[in-house]
Amino acid sequence: MAPPGALRFPVFPLPDVVFFPETVLPLHVFEPRYRQMVADCLQGERWMVVAMLRPGWENDYEGRPPIHRVAGAGEIVHAEALGDGRFNILLDGRFRVRIEEEDPPGDRPYRVARARRLADVEAGAGAPAFADRLRGLRAAHGKLLTALGQGHADLVTRLTVAGAGPGTVIDRIVSAVVPDAAARQRALETLELDARLDLAVQALAELLSMVVGAQDDGEEDAEDG
Repeated sequence: MAPPGALRFPVFPLPDVVFFPETVLPLHVFEPRYRQMVADCLQGERWMVVAMLRPGWENDYEGRPPIHRVAGAGEIVHAEALGDGRFNILLDGRFRVRIEEEDPPGDRPYRVARARRLADVEAGAGAPAFADRLRGLRAAHGKLLTALGQGHADLVTRLTVAGAGPGTVIDRIVSAVVPDAAARQRALETLELDARLDLAVQALAELLSMVVGAQDDGEEDAEDG
């Protein structure tokens, strides 16, 4: 459930972090401004938005560096306050948002923004061809885990997609295995499930090809040796 009235959120900008709905994000919070943000959240609705920083953020990190406007909103479902003011928190992703307007700097040391909730666009998602491609994505996920030496790959894949709708299946797989932050951000920004599935299928195919190719090269080197 969204927080009451809730289209105003504290914003946690992070490099290379893309926060998807129906995923969990553990964070260690150590900067004073974000420690204050977490403390305020815990006294209130416990919600925040995690937005990925845009390239060039290093030039203004202590200020208000540029962020991607499509981001993930989630709720703090666990918080551990450490003795020196730091926190370990666990965020539960709930939905995508588009950040529309940031509050001007004020008394708070962190950013706050007005954001609009975004919904999946499911046109075409009920077609048999879509279901076939989604099964292919799940199979590719299992093959990738096996290639990476992940034990019980089939079980991990089943747990990843258990009880989940198509959009959540795609999001969880992309979040878990796609290493390129820009590719994950593109998936986050793609509301049409058909197009998001295409992005995920392509990303996993490229990743699987890279992993298998590297393994083949390693075997050839071992034989030559």
